[in-house]
Amino acid sequence: QVQLVESGGGLVQPGGSLRLSCAASGFVFRLSTMGWYRQAPGKQREWVATINSGGGTNYADSVKGRFTISRDNAKTTVYLQMNSLKPEDTAVYYCNRISGRDSIYSWGQGTQVSVSS
Repeated sequence: QVQLVESGGGLVQPGGSLRLSCAASGFVFRLSTMGWYRQAPGKQREWVATINSGGGTNYADSVKGRFTISRDNAKTTVYLQMNSLKPEDTAVYYCNRISGRDSIYSWGQGTQVSVSS
C-alpha cells in the first residue's frame, strides 16, 4: 500500500521558515522523481518543486530562490525547506511521485502552511 504522509506545516509570520517532510512507503522511492504541490483556498493545485532520482531539482518561479527540495533515500523522505515565506505561500502542501507533470499516486492529506502576521 502506497503511503505519502506530509508533516511540518504550521502558522508562521511573513519572512519566517518552515521545513516540510514527506514520508513515503510502498514503492521504490530511490528510483522515483518526487515533487511538492500546493493548493491555496479557491485555487487549483499547483506544482512547486521536483527532485529526480539523481538529485536534480526544478522549482516554480514563484518559489525559486526561497524554497529548497531535498531527499533522503535511506529514510524514504523528501523535504521542502521554505524560507522567506510570504502570505501567498499559504496553502495545503502535498507530495507525490511524478513523471513529467503527472502525479502517480493518490493524494495524501497534505500539511497546512499558513503565513500571516
